[in-house]
Amino acid sequence: MTLLRMKELRALSEEELRRKIAEIENDLLRERGIAAMGGAPPSPGRMRALRTNVARSLTVLSERENAARAALRAPAGAAAP
Repeated sequence: MTLLRMKELRALSEEELRRKIAEIENDLLRERGIAAMGGAPPSPGRMRALRTNVARSLTVLSERENAARAALRAPAGAAAP
């Protein structure tokens, strides 16, 4: 699995993004299980890439939630100070 680009993540819908996060976390759990049992993971850099992908995906979700909150707080015609 390669690193997902922010541009690619921002193009996904919220539901697709949540599905992608669940899929990546499942892969990460599997990799951690292999490492915990004493086995060497097939690709040591994969765990780092998976963690990075989860973090990027969660960042995109957070940005969307913050933008939605800001839109609710600020009235449409009001100017920001």
